[in-house]
Amino acid sequence: MSNPTRRNVSSGTHWEELAGYSRAVRIGNTIHVSGTTATDEHGNLVGGDDASAQARYAIQKIERAIHALGGTLQDVVRTRVYVSHIHHWEQVARIHGEFFAGIRPANTLVEARLVGPEYLVEIEAEAIVMSNA
Repeated sequence: MSNPTRRNVSSGTHWEELAGYSRAVRIGNTIHVSGTTATDEHGNLVGGDDASAQARYAIQKIERAIHALGGTLQDVVRTRVYVSHIHHWEQVARIHGEFFAGIRPANTLVEARLVGPEYLVEIEAEAIVMSNA
């Protein structure tokens, strides 16, 4: 029996190179997406001090990583959301709902200290791709 093929994808942020990780990894039909902030490929924060805008960008970045590995947001079965200040939970949850209301993955949202004070939200995801992509 052979091992499933491992595929990695990067979003190009300096954090991935610095810490030695991938934005997402696919093994078999499972995709694991690392904690994702609203950082673009040039290292710039997207969304400023708007938690909703940061959440939207992070989910779009997650979506791009999942697509690069042959999946879609429809394949997401689990998300974990970290907010730097609990008072942001509802606005971040609303953005999560915009993307996942029809999918309804298992979800956790907690307050956590993130990599810098400018980061208001970080999101990770797991997907199981049911197609042969």
